[in-house]
Amino acid sequence: MSRLHLLVVTAILLPASLPMPCSAQAGRKRDALSEQTRQSLRRFLQTFDNELNDRFVAALTDLNDDGTAEAIVHLTSNHWCGSGGCTTLILARDADSWKLLTRITITRPPIRVLKRQSNGWHSIGLWVQGGGIQPGYEAELRFDGKTYPPNPSMPPAEPVVGKAEGETVIP
Repeated sequence: MSRLHLLVVTAILLPASLPMPCSAQAGRKRDALSEQTRQSLRRFLQTFDNELNDRFVAALTDLNDDGTAEAIVHLTSNHWCGSGGCTTLILARDADSWKLLTRITITRPPIRVLKRQSNGWHSIGLWVQGGGIQPGYEAELRFDGKTYPPNPSMPPAEPVVGKAEGETVIP
């Protein structure tokens, strides 16, 4: 069984209240979700949807190489998903809470942090398929200095050509 397959099986079998398994790869700073961090994310997400509860998958990773991990949060409740996929949030730490950097619609895992950077932030790669988009493809979202593109199926997001180097943070 491949390592990726084991992670997916582990993620499905683990209760939602437990931290998702994370590991550091290829020098990227990536943090496991502690219960304190999960609670902090849960409180912040209640501002979007008070019924969201644990209907999300999150990964902490340092997107701008400043030593502080940002959160990539893939929402999985029916309210935040449709035929094109679900909503993914990019959050930055704000004292003991979070602030929204970007809300990205119609996303599907895998979600990757790419080695390429723009304006000091790593690009994000995510899968786009469904809702009329066939076949699916990986889209690259580049940071414009303030935010990432909100829709991976439209410019300035672009399909990844070839195999972009990066790390899968949400399988």
